[in-house]
Parts: sequence; structure tokens; C-alpha cells
Amino acid sequence: MGIVAGLDSSSGFTRVVVCDADTGAVLRQGYAAHPVEPKATEVDPQAWLLSLGEAASGGLLEGVQAIGVAAQQHGMVALDRQGNPVRPALVGNDKRAQVAAADLVDALGGRHAWAEAVGSVPQSSQLVAKLRWLARTEPEAAQRTALVLQPHDWLVWQLLGRPTRRTTDRGGASGTGYWSARTGAYRPDLVELALGHQAALPEVLGPADAAGTTPEGLLISAGTGETMAAAFGLGVGVGDAVVSLGASGSVMAVHHEAAADPSGMITSFADATGMHLPVVHTLNAVRALRGTAELLGTAELAELSELALKSTPGSSGLVFLPYLEGERTPQLPHTAGTLTGLRRESMKPEHLARAAFEGMLCSLADAMDVLRGRGVEVRRVFLLGAAAELPAVQALAPAIFGAQVVVPQPADYTAIGAARQAAWALGVSQGSLSPHNPPAWQGAAAQVFEPGEDAAVGTAVRQQYTATREQIHPGAFGHGG
Repeated sequence: MGIVAGLDSSSGFTRVVVCDADTGAVLRQGYAAHPVEPKATEVDPQAWLLSLGEAASGGLLEGVQAIGVAAQQHGMVALDRQGNPVRPALVGNDKRAQVAAADLVDALGGRHAWAEAVGSVPQSSQLVAKLRWLARTEPEAAQRTALVLQPHDWLVWQLLGRPTRRTTDRGGASGTGYWSARTGAYRPDLVELALGHQAALPEVLGPADAAGTTPEGLLISAGTGETMAAAFGLGVGVGDAVVSLGASGSVMAVHHEAAADPSGMITSFADATGMHLPVVHTLNAVRALRGTAELLGTAELAELSELALKSTPGSSGLVFLPYLEGERTPQLPHTAGTLTGLRRESMKPEHLARAAFEGMLCSLADAMDVLRGRGVEVRRVFLLGAAAELPAVQALAPAIFGAQVVVPQPADYTAIGAARQAAWALGVSQGSLSPHNPPAWQGAAAQVFEPGEDAAVGTAVRQQYTATREQIHPGAFGHGG
């Protein structure tokens, strides 16, 4: 069918992969850092274009027939009637809108009302909260805002030469806080609630739709957010969950319907294939390991892992609730971490090291159970992040999660997912692919770990953890487990 490209425009860099449209084999790659401060909360969107131009230089895109664009989620580009930014773009990690998010929760009548309306409760990162912040702190800029785009929408629009038609996709739209994955429709009243007036919103394209064709004849697919592109690049499907191990953690799964949760613990994203990606976040994951490593005087997490494997399941009775930054799942924003089960025989470095790994994984298993409690099936778990390579994580995770664990080889799955979307749109335009079935690219190369005979041990570790959580924070999940 030819060759296609995928762009991953993250908060700090642009990666480009060029792939065979039929097999997904990566043929060429490019990279460029964004010319911005590492922790900047706002940026001139032109920086994304400069980075893209550099990453795609040297003939990288020669022969490419279609491009897919994935970009950082929750960034906001507010434009005036002429299509010019009214201020620098706000990026996803900007937390200034926390008060605005809380205001919006109250303004609509609480968390349940938001979960029912759009499948998520406003967070500071979402566009709906950023619009409220803009209206409250920069009313002149808010008044001039006539069109609201996200980074991937804006990049697609630029690549197409800024046409009258502006587009997004279901995945991107589902992170705004004013589009419902359940109904597939915008809630303009929520935009007005946040901004103070209506604004134009991009047309939501289907997974295999094309956003348009450049003057040079290059097909541009719908594009999507980085989470959705990574899931598409990994090749996850129904029955699969993806656990991301960063300082904080997240568990998302592919599901056939929007899995909204009245408590607001689930954020109901749409994916890049027409399915749904319910996500549950935890505030604490690898930060619990790093804190324990510092306490024990071990410089590297690899040392902590080695130490943990000298202990036994259950950590000699030590239980670590890893709520070091408060917690979002369960909703305990003002709590602290807890270490219980201290006895003379358990006060050894190896037991504390193992308790940190068990606590982190049990906390993520709690998050996974929130999804399971809403009917989401989890048979296989993909583990992402550098910590997924730690032997202690690989040894403990299958039994604690009660599922097969897959650790994919490191690759830029976001850019690969964007390229796969481009191949899909290209195939549909040529009549060689169905809009209902994406190209069957080879899945991620990975290590696979089974619970095996340790399944019962994992259940016992979870029971010990759950009993402790219920004792310290009774009813944190609204029930006994």
C-alpha cells in the first residue's frame, strides 16, 4: 500500500516514524526537542511546528503518502476569529486551573452531574477547567476566544494550510471535559459555563476518516491524543489493560462502552478505533519506590528491586499504603502514606523494600478493580514505564494483578499508533481497507509473565493489603474491597 508517517508531538519533543503501511515495520525515524523550557506551562504553538520541521528534515518524509498526528493531551490553543492565538498555548501539566476545576464541579451540581454529563469530573488539566481559568484570570483574552483547539487539532490544521474546516477525533475530544464519549456529542452549554460565551469547536472525525489532503497531495488522518495513539500502537484490544508506571500511575482498559463512574474515579476517554478507554489514575506509583529507596539508602531502584526479592510474599507482615501525595484512587486527597505490621522480625530492609513494591502494585490493582467493578474485562495487563523492567515488578505483578503481564520492548508506540492511523485512513481512501477494521500490524515485541502457581500467593497479599486499607481508611472505595 505504500509508506506512512506518524508524529508524536509531546510536551518536550517531536518524534517522527516512517512505517510500511501494510506491516507497520519502522523504516526511518526522526527526533527534535521543542525549543521551550523543560517545565514551561505555556508555549507559543509555533514551537511545535519548528520542532516538527527539524524532526522531519533530511528527506525523512520522502515517498510518504499519509501522515497521522498524535500530540500531548489537554493542551489548549485559544484562537481569535482570524485563527491567531489570543495568548500562548496552555500545556497539559499546567495546574493553575485547580480552583477553576473545583468551581465547575460546584457550578453544575457536583461530581455525579459531571460524570453523567461527559463521563469525567473536571481536573485542572482538562480544557473545560482551562477555559474557566482563562475567563477568571484573563477576561480580555477569554472574550477574544472564538475557537478552541488542542495541540493535535492545531497541528493537523496547520499541515493542511489552515482550512476553514477544523477537525479533531473522538480520543482528543473525550479529554476536553465538554464532549461525551457515551453520546458522541459536544456539550456547548459546558463551554459557555466555563468561558462565559460560546466558542467554535472542531468537527469530531471517525477513526478511519481523513482530515484532508495537503496541497502536495499528502493525506492527513484524523490524529488523536498521545494516550490513544500509544494504545493503538501497542495493539491493545478488549480484555487488555495498560498500567503506566510513572511517579504517579494510571490503569486504562479497552472497553466496548463508556464506563463512567458517579464518584468520578474513572475518566471515560474514547480510543482511536471507535472503542472506549476508561482510565483510573493514582497519585502514587514509582514515587513510593523512590521514597523507600532514599529511606533505605539505596541509590538505584535496581538495588531496591534486588533487596525486595530477598524477602518473602507479604513482606513478613509489613503493609505499605503508598499514599505519599494524598491519593486520587481512592479519593483521599489529604491523607499520608501508612506503614503497618512493624514487629522486631519484620524491621529489616528487605521486608520494607518488598512492602514498597507490593504496596505500589496493590494500589494499582485497586485502581484496576474500579474498572472491573464497572464491567470492564481484564485478562492481560501491559506494563509501561522504566520501572516495568525491574525484576521485582515482573516477579510480583502477575500474581497481584491476577492476570498475564506483558512488558513491551521500549519503542515510540505513540508515533507508531499515529502512523497506523494514517495507514488506516490511506487504505480506506484507496478502497483497500474497511473503515471498521484497522490495518493488522504486528503487535509490540514483549516479554510475557504468567501468574502461574503464585496466583494464590498474590490473592493473599491483596487480602492483607485490603484489610489494612479498610482498617486505616474504612469505606474508602464505598465498600469493603
